[in-house]
Amino acid sequence: MAAGTAGGGRMPGEQRKSRWGWFLLLAAVVVIGWIARPGSGHGSGAAAAAPSQSAASASRSASASASAAETGVVQPYDPAHYAADTVRYGKQAGIDPQLLMAILYNESYKPHDAASERAWQKLKPSASFGIANMHEAAFDETKRGRDFAGRSWTELPDHPDLAIEAEAWFLHDLRAQLPAQHTSSLTRDELLALGYNTGASNMRAFARGVTLGSMAQSYLDTLRQNWDKAGKAVASATAG
Repeated sequence: MAAGTAGGGRMPGEQRKSRWGWFLLLAAVVVIGWIARPGSGHGSGAAAAAPSQSAASASRSASASASAAETGVVQPYDPAHYAADTVRYGKQAGIDPQLLMAILYNESYKPHDAASERAWQKLKPSASFGIANMHEAAFDETKRGRDFAGRSWTELPDHPDLAIEAEAWFLHDLRAQLPAQHTSSLTRDELLALGYNTGASNMRAFARGVTLGSMAQSYLDTLRQNWDKAGKAVASATAG
C-alpha cells in the first residue's frame, strides 16, 4: 500500500488483519449499495471514463461496480487483467512492469470493485483507493507535474489505469530516493516494493542493511511468491 506520506505506511500484517473487515463489508454492501452506486460517491463514476482510460479497463470497472452494487456479490479480481497497463505505464515511468504487476498482486488482498471501495471509505475515510491501494496524500504528491495532475484521487476506484499510472510514478519517485550504494542483499525492485508498502524512510533503512520486521518480511515473501506469476502476465500482454 502506498503510504500517505513518504515517511511511512501500514505494514502488511495490519492489512491482512483488515481483510476480515472487508468480508464483513461485503454483507453490508447489499444494504448500503444504494449509497455506493458508481457515480454517487466522491468519484466521477465508471460510466464517464476519462480520456486516458482504456476502453477495456473502463468496461471491466463498470461491470464489476454494477454487479456489486446490485447484488452485493464481488466478482473475482485478477490483476493480470491490467497487465497491458503495467507495460504502458511502466515504460513511461522507467519502472519494470513486472514489479508493478507483482505489487498489484500483493495489494489484491481486498475487493477492488468501485462499489465496495466507496462503501468501505464511507466507514473509514482514511482508507486507500484503487487497485494499487494508494492513499490520498501519496496520490496528490505523485501527480504534481505529471500528465494526470488534473485527476482526483477519488477517481481511482473507477479507473484502474489511473491507479497503475500513479503507482508507476510513485515508484519512480521512490527510486530517486534510493542511495547509490546499498549494503542490503535485497534487489532494487524489492527495496522499491518495500518502500511502496512502508514508506521511503524505511526503504532507505532497509537499503542500509536494517533487518526487516516480521510484517515487512511477510510483504517481501508475498512479492517473491507473486514474481513469476507477474512476469507471465506481463509477458502475455507484451506478446498480445
